[in-house]
Amino acid sequence: MERDVTPQEARAALAAVDRGRLRVIEEIDLPRWYWWGLAVGWIALGVITDLKHPWLTAAATLVFGAVHASVAPRVANGRHRTRQLSVRAEVAGRQTAWFVIGGVAALGCLTVAGALAASADGARHPVTIASVVVAVIIVLGGPQLLAWVRRRSARTARR
Repeated sequence: MERDVTPQEARAALAAVDRGRLRVIEEIDLPRWYWWGLAVGWIALGVITDLKHPWLTAAATLVFGAVHASVAPRVANGRHRTRQLSVRAEVAGRQTAWFVIGGVAALGCLTVAGALAASADGARHPVTIASVVVAVIIVLGGPQLLAWVRRRSARTARR
């Protein structure tokens, strides 16, 4: 009763599987609200720091860190861009969260360097200035980072 599959049918079936996998890989991303929330929080923390009240800055830093720590594990892996689809970890790659967290750490260093440079130049609100610059990088660069992760995952899927 079983019939043999022709080479053309096998190729067509494998091509359909590859196309489906690439469509799923296109879903690897973080929700837009994550990038905007991170950017707004970054600016708020910069403004609070420029108020020069150490206890307020410390409290705001703890709140910012706690909120990010509670949100990041759910979204930073890139598997839950929407509620409609959850990409499997093997497809998304386990390194996505590391790229996101590494990027956030690098942006923290960039904020400090920018604030020091602005302060040395005599700016009245150096941390706010640096935070706004970094917030723009977050909103524009965050999605680009995830686009790179998708391209990387697509290359891995083709192997």
